[in-house]
Amino acid sequence: MIKETINKLNSELPSTVELVAVSKFHPFDAIEEAYRAGQRIFAESRPQELLAKVKRLEELRSERGEPEYMADVQWHFIGHLQTNKLKMVLPYVSLVQSVDSLRLLDAIQTWAAANERVVNVLLEPHVAAEQTKQGFMPEEIYSILEAASGRSPEGSAEMLPYDSICFRGIMGMATFTDEEAVIRSDFLALRSIFDQCRIRFPSMAPDFTELSIGMSDDYPLAIEYGSTMVRIGSMIFGSRI
Repeated sequence: MIKETINKLNSELPSTVELVAVSKFHPFDAIEEAYRAGQRIFAESRPQELLAKVKRLEELRSERGEPEYMADVQWHFIGHLQTNKLKMVLPYVSLVQSVDSLRLLDAIQTWAAANERVVNVLLEPHVAAEQTKQGFMPEEIYSILEAASGRSPEGSAEMLPYDSICFRGIMGMATFTDEEAVIRSDFLALRSIFDQCRIRFPSMAPDFTELSIGMSDDYPLAIEYGSTMVRIGSMIFGSRI
């Protein structure tokens, strides 16, 4: 089933859209099966689970005597990341999709600078109706990018230079609802923020290329609004374990 679903998705998705397989709550065997089907990007939402899977891959390489086994796998982090868990995540991921607060962003900058790394991130606006969702207001995002571009945002507290962070784009979620009009409205808002970032900060536009919107239930709509990454889990792996 995993192979068939991945093949089907890849045949349907435009060439401009990357498939991110959300492997959280699923065993490493399922990741291996997806990898054999050609999937390379996997997303986790819990630091402990991500680290356990990274370590499991290291064990498999040792057991098989193949240090390059699954060498081209990429891990993305998509959950709410606490600042005291950075060392469990940042050394292993190619992208943190879910930067949702200035406190987290500053902590990533501090960690990256201390470890002489550049961390790729997506900024997460809050546009959905649920109050439980994390995220920035649009003006907060513009202020962050202004600081990163070397300008001091007017009327705001002094920010870090973010010179150890590469801002790659926007990640967001639509309201959890069956009302298509609401979902479309949320995706339009996210797309508008993404477009404004690229317009306001043209020097950052070559790196700021990712709009990560769309999941198993709504990815066809997300593609209509310019998604470059769809995060699909249950459709590929089945019910959570």
